Amino acid sequence: MNAGGVSEPLGATRPARTGREDVRVVEMNPPQARRIKVSIVVPVYRSARILPHLVTRVHELMRANGLGERFELILVSDASPDDSWEVIRSLAQGRPFLRGICLRKNAGQHNATMAGLRHAQGDVVVIMDDDLQHPPEAIQALVGAIEAGRDVCYARYSERRHEAWKRAGSWFNDRVATLLLGKPADLYLSSFKAMRREVVQAIIGYDGPYAYVDGLLLDVTRNIGVVDVEHRARLEGAGNYNLRRSISLWLKMATSFSVLPLRVVSIAGAVVAATSALFIVAVIVEKLMHPEIPAGWASLAALVLFMGGVQMLSLGIIGEYVGRGYLKLNGKPQYVIAGTVEGSSDEA
Repeated sequence: MNAGGVSEPLGATRPARTGREDVRVVEMNPPQARRIKVSIVVPVYRSARILPHLVTRVHELMRANGLGERFELILVSDASPDDSWEVIRSLAQGRPFLRGICLRKNAGQHNATMAGLRHAQGDVVVIMDDDLQHPPEAIQALVGAIEAGRDVCYARYSERRHEAWKRAGSWFNDRVATLLLGKPADLYLSSFKAMRREVVQAIIGYDGPYAYVDGLLLDVTRNIGVVDVEHRARLEGAGNYNLRRSISLWLKMATSFSVLPLRVVSIAGAVVAATSALFIVAVIVEKLMHPEIPAGWASLAALVLFMGGVQMLSLGIIGEYVGRGYLKLNGKPQYVIAGTVEGSSDEA
């Protein structure tokens, strides 16, 4: 693991917005005997058989790095349909570093991550997936980048072990994020990342129902670094992101943190209106010069269908914005917590 290229600081931190806290969220910094240096937040979905391996490897690596008593591992079960929550409760026995959160209904990866971030107490907070495609060995490199002065540090994969359609989708998402969010062109928005405490405090103030963690991070800071890591094969089973979930995540990014789509629609509407006016003038002139030309029903139908398509697309984009605003105005929660578990020092 070697440090990769880093982006230069481009902006100052924006003050956090005050948000409504979930009624089940505990106090962020309760009195405790030990100070947590590193918090590791892991959203969990359909990974019951992987979790024991993940917990063991993370614990061993933290001990090897001298952080065995100064880290916490927060597993957030996103209403997983398997027995992930039961496994988390079982693993908490005899592991004081482990904390579990169970969401009452599926909220999505980013909302589940926000639940974990609101419980995290570490000076540095790491976010990683539950399938061991993110090597725990890279945690120290990410933490080191934060300690060296970065606000956020992303993992950059030398070779991604995803299906071709996912790689193509990530490429498209990366280009759109650069355009909509002002993301540095050479920064890959990985779900494996670390951030300092102050950045976490800033982004958890967001209370909208559709959280997009990377958008929040780019809203807060441009002091971002990267480290190169190996992207490994999933330990077991298949990934949870299908095409529908990927499109939903893209819409969340596009409509929650930028008004550029609305501007594009406005510009497109103006261009289409101007083109239509020119076309009408051309048709009138052509008819006056050549009265024998029959009426063009095919061209008229094509024009009507084109205009209808543009209008439907425009209404759809506007509807996305209005709908998200409506849900936030009505207090749709990011998540609802069904239960929590704190790791104990004694075996069951």
